[in-house]
Amino acid sequence: MGERRAADNKKAPPKAKWPVLQPKLNLQITRLKDKDLFTVQNFFTPAESKAFIKAAESAGFEHQGSLGPAKGEAYRDNDRIAVNDPALADMVWQSGLSKLLSDIKIRGKAAVGLNPNIRFYRYKVGQHFGQHIDESVDLGEGKHTVYTLLVYLSGAAKTKDKSDSNNMKDSASEPIVGGETVFYGSRNRVVAEASSLYVAPAEGMALLHIHGDKCMLHEARNVSKGIKYVFRSDVVFA
Repeated sequence: MGERRAADNKKAPPKAKWPVLQPKLNLQITRLKDKDLFTVQNFFTPAESKAFIKAAESAGFEHQGSLGPAKGEAYRDNDRIAVNDPALADMVWQSGLSKLLSDIKIRGKAAVGLNPNIRFYRYKVGQHFGQHIDESVDLGEGKHTVYTLLVYLSGAAKTKDKSDSNNMKDSASEPIVGGETVFYGSRNRVVAEASSLYVAPAEGMALLHIHGDKCMLHEARNVSKGIKYVFRSDVVFA
């Protein structure tokens, strides 16, 4: 069951003032399953993550549901914003991904940028996204998407410094319990769990996985505490 894309054609939310990202010079890839699934720690700084949350909340989320498995769709219960913003896509790409993915080639094609269709997801307590696959998107002119990009804007508990003390009562800063992204093999065998297998949300961490005909079945687990925020795009190859 794939992710529905028809809802991407909804009216655009109010123009948001996105944060300006600083270039990241020392990013490193952690591979979880060969080259098809990997994470990048600290892709967004804590300040950048919080600024994206603030901007997205100002723009306004809309609830996103589905018809459910009985109708051939993955179960989906979250809130979402979808914007077509080439400038935002390019800024995120140039902040570190362009260099980080420069050595990856798929069938002779190289990564050239991000899909300008940017989505922000919000999962409150009790919300989740059932097992599904992500489809590749043909953008024309020989360009198509190959990897899903997720950047977690909030995450599990971690040590806070003094600068975070004012945010302790902010629900967006409350540590998340649950909300893991879980990948399955062809026989529903878990292939990604916890720190090295499950992918637990961590503030500012990017998760990339191949999609299209090689996409692994995956799901976003139920959030049992806190609010999970995610930045979503796709890596374009040409």
